[in-house]
Amino acid sequence: MIKLGLLYGGKSAEHKVSLQTAKAVIKALDLTKYEVHPIYITETGEWVRGAQLQGPVDDVKKLRLKEEGESISPLALNSEIFSVATKADNNDTSENKIDVVFPLLHGPNGEDGTVQGLLELLNIPYVGNGVLASAAGMDKVMMKNIYEQAGIKQARYVWYLRGDWEKDAETAYKSVEEKLGYPCFVKPANLGSSVGISKCKDRQSLAKAFEEAFEYDRKIIIEEGIDGREVEIAVLGNDDPECSVVGEIVPKTDFYDYKAKYEDGDTGLIIPANISDEEYEEIKLVAIQSFQALDCSGLVRADFFITKDGEVLMNEVNTMPGFTPFSMFPMLWQESGLEYSELIEKLVELGVERHEEKQKIKHTF
Repeated sequence: MIKLGLLYGGKSAEHKVSLQTAKAVIKALDLTKYEVHPIYITETGEWVRGAQLQGPVDDVKKLRLKEEGESISPLALNSEIFSVATKADNNDTSENKIDVVFPLLHGPNGEDGTVQGLLELLNIPYVGNGVLASAAGMDKVMMKNIYEQAGIKQARYVWYLRGDWEKDAETAYKSVEEKLGYPCFVKPANLGSSVGISKCKDRQSLAKAFEEAFEYDRKIIIEEGIDGREVEIAVLGNDDPECSVVGEIVPKTDFYDYKAKYEDGDTGLIIPANISDEEYEEIKLVAIQSFQALDCSGLVRADFFITKDGEVLMNEVNTMPGFTPFSMFPMLWQESGLEYSELIEKLVELGVERHEEKQKIKHTF
């Protein structure tokens, strides 16, 4: 029986998305294989552990654990995860320690390398990307800078810090207009799930978009608008990653925003996408190059544009993509022959595999 800690919630604007992910994963887990321990991080950053789960959770409100849970210190994660009764025994508790943690966290303070760093220090195996890949993948500016160095084709972009914008907003707006033009997209550099993103068609909407994006981050990125198709591919593995089929996003609104993703479902998903074999092979090749350029492990969803001229452009990667059964990443693998529950088990295996590989590293000289 594998003792699996599910880490979810988080001090992030994507808190609610994480709760939905946790609910879906819990439902899919085989409780004859896994002993599941919920660990909830509140919106203010408090860590709360709950009792071992005995079955699926029918309401995400029950995952908040604020009343029945017990506050714990993240630093004592592995010693406090089990019941007080267990700890009260004078027996050796080494067998009661958690085997692997699955961080179901989206956005800052969870998907950005912070929690991964904590788990590394505690030497606890965990699912998904490590510190470097998580941090670089979360910060869209750093990610695109790395991809530029790696020679990966992508849309043009510029970025700004809040302090620079506050000193001279006019120069920032003019720079965007000269370097990118309209339409363009303004995004917080360190956030996902389309939170704080705006499509701009003129100076007025650009100024408003800057203000909104800076509410969520001190750094923002502005990207040129690409007239083309939005496609995504799922990558799975460690040193030898594999790719799924490609899926296409067809937003019925102006673009694929938070509301379309999580609230009204007003988006068409075509899986597999109607693309040529040559386009698939190029997307697959660049997805693996992108995965390896960030030193990723476990999972990544790679997002691309295919322009009307047939050019494939990298948009971004997501190191902890949406992970409900109706999210693109699991749906792409389902179409590729890997069911949701099997995908979860594979990710746990990959997390343990990477941890065991790291134990071979010598730390003395």
